Amino acid sequence: MAQKPSIPKGTRDFGPSEMIKRNYIFDTIKSVFKLYGYQPIETPAMENLSTLMGKYGEEGDKLLFKILNSGDFLKKTDSNLLTEKNSAKITNQISEKGLRYDLTVPFARYVVQHRNDVQFPFKRYQIQNVWRADRPQKGRYREFYQCDVDVIGSNSLLNEIELIQIVDDVYKRLNINVVIKMNNRKILSGIAEVIGQPDKIIDITVAIDKLDKIGIDNVNKELIEKGLPQKAVDMLQPILNLSGNNNKKLTQISEVLKTSEIGQKGIDEMKTVFEMLDSLNLKTNVELDLTLARGLNYYTGAIFEVKALDAEIGSITGGGRYDDLTGIFGLPDVSGVGISFGADRIYDVMEQLDLFPKDAAVTTQLFFVNFGEKEQLWCLPVIKQLRQAGISVEIYPNSAKMKKQMTYANNRKIPYVALVGEDEMNSGLITVKNMSNGEQQKLTVDEIIAMIG
Repeated sequence: MAQKPSIPKGTRDFGPSEMIKRNYIFDTIKSVFKLYGYQPIETPAMENLSTLMGKYGEEGDKLLFKILNSGDFLKKTDSNLLTEKNSAKITNQISEKGLRYDLTVPFARYVVQHRNDVQFPFKRYQIQNVWRADRPQKGRYREFYQCDVDVIGSNSLLNEIELIQIVDDVYKRLNINVVIKMNNRKILSGIAEVIGQPDKIIDITVAIDKLDKIGIDNVNKELIEKGLPQKAVDMLQPILNLSGNNNKKLTQISEVLKTSEIGQKGIDEMKTVFEMLDSLNLKTNVELDLTLARGLNYYTGAIFEVKALDAEIGSITGGGRYDDLTGIFGLPDVSGVGISFGADRIYDVMEQLDLFPKDAAVTTQLFFVNFGEKEQLWCLPVIKQLRQAGISVEIYPNSAKMKKQMTYANNRKIPYVALVGEDEMNSGLITVKNMSNGEQQKLTVDEIIAMIG
């Protein structure tokens, strides 16, 4: 019995119509990246586990896909570990590589490995797939694409401003209404400091980052489970519930963090960012959200999250400042900042809101009906001329019935059909049918180029 074809849960096939739309998203994002002077790179799908482990926090490490060593990978494994069934210890012996979890850590590794080849500040973009051993659900996949843009080798806040402008430009072009949420990890460190729990900063940020998903009661419960005393959790509540505009929130949190040097530094950075943004008159609203934490351990300064206003879905873009991510690979004190556009979630939003251009599915602009060998020979040089003029053209591969060929063109949503018979070959005028209104006219090649091109 033949095996039923299938793919792993959390992965997807993409047909032509889906790929056309996905490429529309990729091309739009890439065009904005290039507009701001960013350069493309690519890194391998798999990295050494030593590169990936420990960079995403305990929860992130659990979501790494590990790759078994090739050959007889159990041959050198400690038999006692097999008896103990200790997965973590066994994994260290049978797996040296893993699929990349994001594009930022591989980028940091790339920068250090190629430090003599890149010009600092190094502005790069990268559009590739990543993998996470997560539980598949709506809007969350095990394999998905990220569109990353980072600048490394500069601690200037102008870089944060530029990334916000990139977000504004991308979503204006995609016609998605969004809000940019911002915070600063230095502010969060200051909060941990004033509530007397500076060593719990990671536990605090991981917990409050889930506020939108699990609610305040469950966040508080998780904080208690992580070892925070009830008094510290109580002190956190008014901070998580601050309201008002950005300036009001900064004034309020500044008073709360008046004894924290690192907290005040984060507040100063956010004030500078908002002052610069005021002069740009962006379409996109940028809000200070003190509950925004982003759970990744490597963030040290500004953090970003972008949410669609008209669709129920999680973050569709996120990122932040990391001051020493390259230090773990032997190149300390190189600051960077970047954001990542989640192409798959953007696709879901655009599908839900019907935002793709109606002509996005059009790949062939002009279709030649095939009436026979003689007509084929006459059409081929004409088709070549049209393609050289930048028009996408195809001809049916054999002289099938007219109805079959027209059905093919219609199903492919091809806007124009060319009919070439005895009269057309004698006159040099090609009959072109507009498939949307049924009108036909006889045109020269140059007229066709002018009309379609």
